[in-house]
Amino acid sequence: MNDHIFRGSNEIIEYRELEKKLKREEPLRIKHGIDPTGDRIHIGHASTLRKLKHFQDMGHQVVLIVGSFTAQIGDSSDKSSERQTLSKQDVEANMRDYQKQLARVIDIEKAEVRFNHEWFESMELSQWLELNQLFSVAQMIERENFAQRFQAGKRIGLQEFQYPIMQAYDSVAVEADVEIGGTDQLFNMLGGRQVQKHYGQPIQDVITYELLCADDGSKMSKSWENCIWVDDAPSDMYGKVMRIDDDMLTHYFTLATDVENAEIKDIHQRLEGGENPRDVKQRLAREIVSIYHGETAARRAEDGFVRQFQNKELPEDIPETPLSRREWELVDLLVATELAGSKSQARRLVGQGGIRINGDQIQKDTITVADGDVLQAGKRHFRKIRL
Repeated sequence: MNDHIFRGSNEIIEYRELEKKLKREEPLRIKHGIDPTGDRIHIGHASTLRKLKHFQDMGHQVVLIVGSFTAQIGDSSDKSSERQTLSKQDVEANMRDYQKQLARVIDIEKAEVRFNHEWFESMELSQWLELNQLFSVAQMIERENFAQRFQAGKRIGLQEFQYPIMQAYDSVAVEADVEIGGTDQLFNMLGGRQVQKHYGQPIQDVITYELLCADDGSKMSKSWENCIWVDDAPSDMYGKVMRIDDDMLTHYFTLATDVENAEIKDIHQRLEGGENPRDVKQRLAREIVSIYHGETAARRAEDGFVRQFQNKELPEDIPETPLSRREWELVDLLVATELAGSKSQARRLVGQGGIRINGDQIQKDTITVADGDVLQAGKRHFRKIRL
């Protein structure tokens, strides 16, 4: 089980201390925080969350901190500019479906889920000033993205300096033994050790994990529309995995699945030896869909993918959209049939040449539809028109 915990890890501080704690076989308090800056969780988030599940399987107590207070500031660890602040109402709206999505990844009933407004909203100013005295501006500027922005003369808001201090104090509030997070969280998690020492608590160990990249190797980000969401429909999730670049396959097997290390090594060697990457991708897609939707749904998604893309057949269960008229602006039609979430997204799809009706590409701004027409956006999204 330790193999799963340490797989994909980048730094472990302090490794020997953590190893001793794990050998004692006493329940440890394993902390991880996630800010509801959006309303969905992608499998990049989940690659770290799934480590919590492995700790749970070993009998440890997972403490999941939902940043109900810190999300209003936003963590700039992975940002090249100041992050837009969110209102309390924005954060509350984003949090509504969080626990349901988290339950796809961890045993939510056994987890201790805490919201950090519990301690920050009631904190006295004197205590907050005491916390701030533990850190210096010079220390904050050591953080890579702050240093880069400072050198470039870009604005760094004072509230951004508060975020690492808040995350650090979270460790005190929940008495964490271990904190885990992405590589971009190292500075903040080391701050937790510093604050715990000040309060006379045992100092947490820290594990950072590689970040799961998007299908092309870039950062998985909602703003870049390149995410695989944990609540994606099985067919959508399967199709997105099949778009992953060939050289990303080992990366995904390592961080996004529980396939054993020996088999991943074998997969890598087979790919190096010239095996068709498509077959490996199908295995990867089955593994990932199975994690979030179960094996039956994964097999069904694969069957649908094979029919649609390899056998060039239409999906069996195309959603139908009733319309009240035949004449449409193409952009409006895409929004009306929910093939696009907005007119701007619809225009992008049209500009990319990704719209077809009954298999024929549409190259005009207006269109006349008939009952039974099949409208297609991209490779995987279809709607049958009903009049």
